[in-house]
Amino acid sequence: MSEGAQASGSLLHDAVPLLGFALIFVLLFRRLGLGATLGYLVAGALVGPQVLNLVGGAESKMDIAELGIVLLLFLVGLELNPTRLWRMKGDIFGLGLLQVVLCGLAIAAILWLAPSFSPSAALALGLPLALSSTAQVLPMLQSAGRLRTPFGERAFAILLFQDLSIVPLITIVAAMSRNPADAGGPPGWLLTLYTVGAIAALVAAGRFLLRPLFRLIGNLGEREMFVFAGLFTVIASAAMMEALGLSAALGAFVAGVMLADSPYRHELEADVEPFRSILLGLFFLAVGMMLDLGVVAERPLFVVSMALTLVAVKAAIITAIGLAFRMGWRQAFALGLLLSQGGEFGFVLFAQAQNAFLIAPEAASLFGAIVTLSMATTPFLMMITQRFRVEPVNHQERDGPQADGSSAIIVGYGRFGQTVGQMLAAQGIAVTLIDTDIEIIDIAGQLGAKVYYGDGTRVDMLRQAGAADAELILFCNDGDGVDAALVEAVHDSFPNAAIFVRAFDRRALLALRGSPAAGVVREVIESAVRMARDAMTAVGVDAGEIDRTEDLYRRRDHERLKIQHEAGDLLSARAAVIAAGGWNEAELAERERPAPLPEPEVKGSACG
Repeated sequence: MSEGAQASGSLLHDAVPLLGFALIFVLLFRRLGLGATLGYLVAGALVGPQVLNLVGGAESKMDIAELGIVLLLFLVGLELNPTRLWRMKGDIFGLGLLQVVLCGLAIAAILWLAPSFSPSAALALGLPLALSSTAQVLPMLQSAGRLRTPFGERAFAILLFQDLSIVPLITIVAAMSRNPADAGGPPGWLLTLYTVGAIAALVAAGRFLLRPLFRLIGNLGEREMFVFAGLFTVIASAAMMEALGLSAALGAFVAGVMLADSPYRHELEADVEPFRSILLGLFFLAVGMMLDLGVVAERPLFVVSMALTLVAVKAAIITAIGLAFRMGWRQAFALGLLLSQGGEFGFVLFAQAQNAFLIAPEAASLFGAIVTLSMATTPFLMMITQRFRVEPVNHQERDGPQADGSSAIIVGYGRFGQTVGQMLAAQGIAVTLIDTDIEIIDIAGQLGAKVYYGDGTRVDMLRQAGAADAELILFCNDGDGVDAALVEAVHDSFPNAAIFVRAFDRRALLALRGSPAAGVVREVIESAVRMARDAMTAVGVDAGEIDRTEDLYRRRDHERLKIQHEAGDLLSARAAVIAAGGWNEAELAERERPAPLPEPEVKGSACG
């Protein structure tokens, strides 16, 4: 039998127990409310060489599975356009920096007090333990619908800084190295220049290469080429970073950010997501397989006590940092618990420390087990502390949402939502109202309207409000807090409800194109058109001329939206803007031929 046939047979042989055990334990742990991560870890430990020995080669599988983390960071980057990322800079370099430094030094100090660790070994172990598990935390936030909330953004800001800190942490380990072979490695300042240069190259590639490439593929209509191009984008950006000795996941994240404003974002998400899910599951399976139960059995008290110490120290420090950044104590406590585990990048840094002769191989295995055990505690901690972390609501005055048989759910009961709600009520349509503004809830109560307290952008909150039986879900929130990803999540959860969204401006409208919304309405467009009509009437413009002018404006505005959507650029189609100073010849000719308004591009209607 050829080597290729043997490898193929081995792969198939390994796939059966891996996928079978993963399926059983993930379903079981999901059913118990403990999350998929713990199910993958247990399944990997059982099929691995330490227990049933059904599958071997965990290291080789880990090399492939790490692509799951890379794809995860790419998808997260697609959710964060540069403007939003810049808005988060205070949390990234404030919260994130303090978390890594304080947690790393505190854990290193604890290890240094132990007689078996030198100062350099304690630092080489303590700093990696400050990192949390991006691969575990982000899916937890996504499944709970909290990734785009202020809480979720702060958790993500810390995780992002942790990924950025891998470069300086590798530099610190290299600087303390006792391995003569490391002497020829690049200095820290050069690694920093590599990082800045690589990010600049990815930004340029995203703007001048990737967007034209995806536009060409979109024009050709080759669906499968989007899959190839998406995977190529992720792997190429990660490979470039890795070749420079930097974080591959950081490269994928930057590539995602560069495409976050493009019209191809949703197509890329849909194409890459299945690969991310499979590889991320394989990653946790490999982590479970690599768990050295023999080392744990030799020093069980140390492993358990160190894992608990790690969780307690990180939870306490992160909670204190959250309080310092003016978070409520419940949210700060929840943030501390959510990020209290060790992370997957710890395995990478432990290997670096081992190669630098700072720690023994046994120590790397021991602390790998500690990281794995700490990851297993997170779903238990989040489940046990749920009632302490949730903000209490005065149920006598401000009830949480509840299913009451209404046909429509309105999220946001400000000036916009009030008009929508009253018009629906005038037609006898039963409406459930949800808002988080206590003042609005109280005033509405005085006027006879029952408004429930809750974050209506959370899928679980909508389900509690009866969205499974509703025919309409209307997001009337201020600002641009509703994006296409949220609309897709709500549509997937409640496919029988028509979703309508209030868009803050043209930029928000473009961001929602391609989403499964039945209607998207720019909040000021109709009132602006009405004022323009009234103004023309006041100066004596003929009613027919006013109608033709409105028709021309709407057609031109629709044309601009279509071109801007295809180009992914808000400044596109400037020629379609009706210039000040009167009609040009083309506009004079165009206004003479009244035409029906074109069908809107967004599914349903993109009014405005």
